[in-house]
Amino acid sequence: MTCLSDVRPADAPLIATLFEQSFVEAFGHLYAPEDLAAFLATKTQADFAREIGDPTFHFQLASRDADPVGFVKLGPPDFPVETPPATIELRQLYVLDRATGQGFGARLMDWATAAARATGARHLQLSVYIDNHRARCFYERRGFTAIASYKFMVGNHADEDLIMRLAL
Repeated sequence: MTCLSDVRPADAPLIATLFEQSFVEAFGHLYAPEDLAAFLATKTQADFAREIGDPTFHFQLASRDADPVGFVKLGPPDFPVETPPATIELRQLYVLDRATGQGFGARLMDWATAAARATGARHLQLSVYIDNHRARCFYERRGFTAIASYKFMVGNHADEDLIMRLAL
């Protein structure tokens, strides 16, 4: 059975593990080992615990038969672009390879959109790797439009990401 659940402070190690595993599955082949290791070192359990305890962040965990397979995180906007008032950022949406294509991303995105509206946000923005065509199409089908690009750093490696925004 598929379910979504709130994330608690005790879930920080799980969220950190899900992040690392899903990021490496999706993008690990793109980077030199030292760049990937440097990037992952900036996403610690302590960082996730701090964000989980911060009321400006909102998390949701996706599981299948009590097996955690993904999560989504909303937070304050942090992109190098002018941001309209009442904007929230979809900071992370990750699903493990073994659960990709099974509707988890869609359910997490539905939750994120509803949660963004519940905070009073009028805009939801995110970034996506320019060559991640599957994710770009997913966001475009949901009404997101590209507004800018920026350099997303993974260690010393710079990727081009698109910043996309949705009016809520």
